Amino acid sequence: MGSQDKALRERAAKVIPGGMYGHQATGLLPDDYPQFFAKAEGAHLWDTDGRRYLDFMCAYGPNLFGYANPEIDAAYVRQLSIGDAMTGPSPKMVELAEVFVGMIGHADWAMFCKNGTDATSMAMMAARAQTGRKTIVLAKGAYHGAAPWCTPRPAGTTKEDKANQVYCSYNDIESLEAAVAKAGDDLAAIFAAPFRHDAFIDQALPDPAYAKRARELCDQHGALLVVDDVRAGLRMARDCSWSLTGVEPDLSTWGKCIANGHPISALLGSDRARKGAAAIYATGSFWFAGAAMAAGLETLRLVRETVYLERIVSLGEKLRTGLAHRAAKAGFGFRQSGPAQMPLFLFDDDPDLRKGFCWSSAMLERGVYVHPWHNMFLCAAMTEADIDFALDAAEASFGVLEREAGGLAPVEKMAFLRG
Repeated sequence: MGSQDKALRERAAKVIPGGMYGHQATGLLPDDYPQFFAKAEGAHLWDTDGRRYLDFMCAYGPNLFGYANPEIDAAYVRQLSIGDAMTGPSPKMVELAEVFVGMIGHADWAMFCKNGTDATSMAMMAARAQTGRKTIVLAKGAYHGAAPWCTPRPAGTTKEDKANQVYCSYNDIESLEAAVAKAGDDLAAIFAAPFRHDAFIDQALPDPAYAKRARELCDQHGALLVVDDVRAGLRMARDCSWSLTGVEPDLSTWGKCIANGHPISALLGSDRARKGAAAIYATGSFWFAGAAMAAGLETLRLVRETVYLERIVSLGEKLRTGLAHRAAKAGFGFRQSGPAQMPLFLFDDDPDLRKGFCWSSAMLERGVYVHPWHNMFLCAAMTEADIDFALDAAEASFGVLEREAGGLAPVEKMAFLRG
């Protein structure tokens, strides 16, 4: 731990509960991972002690075109100088809604908010308002945000917060059908992740048959299909991620990278859900601010006019192939799952992640920030040289793990995984 980072942690512990909170807290990362960062540009981060990293977390997803992208940031600053949070929205809100709806196959309308949790909560409310029903079906382990109805941690919540929810197993048609049957005539919606991206386990792309069955069940029961694209939106397709399966939802939720890190998220929907969306009360003091909408318009322009998607897929496949070769050469079972542009790395026979922690720390020491148990992200600012740099670091890090594997101590903070 660097001296500046250590000092900031000590100060934070006095004025922030737990020292840090949420998904960017480093409590479940190796002890040498920095908590604070001073600068970000392109595909790189600098911590508060001045160390530079090639960043495969991309701020947990928002960085799509590179940190501090000049075109996107210029659009943000231009609108900021004109008007941001005002008594009413700027014309950018209408323009952004028109552009976004024009890009997404199932969408007829758009509503904007600030965080992914805002969007998923609005989707749940809109589905209930539209159908007049309460029950939603979700996949076990899927992440849909941090509100009481969906937070993965029970502290501060009640069982009533998660009432009217029925769970199925992702990609398991029989389990999905059983959950829908349990919901009965009260089914309001099926919530679906674009792919299984639960933490700590291998990722899985959606089975097209599973996606098709979810659509069929919603149609048969008069319910709405919701695809939560907050994490994967625009990284798997230029349309909704489930468009790759040939299935269109009624509602989709968006966030993270739709304005390249500027704070905005969205709920998009078809006319089938318009009445319910118009009926709910959902708002926020900063939801209508214009600067992030201007950044969103520029981001969506780059989505339409550049080969960013093909680029990150190509770089991801190069990384995946190179890592597989180097891991096999070092004699490690090294699993890479999920889309190549959103990879997850796990080692075989590593129940408490001691191998993953050792390898990730070795990567960090060599200037590459990877995550030992969460899916990662590639961005369009990365280059072939960056991937070569990461692969060189990986080869050296596999060597470190090869030397140290026999003597690695249990990772006590991850002991819950063994249970």
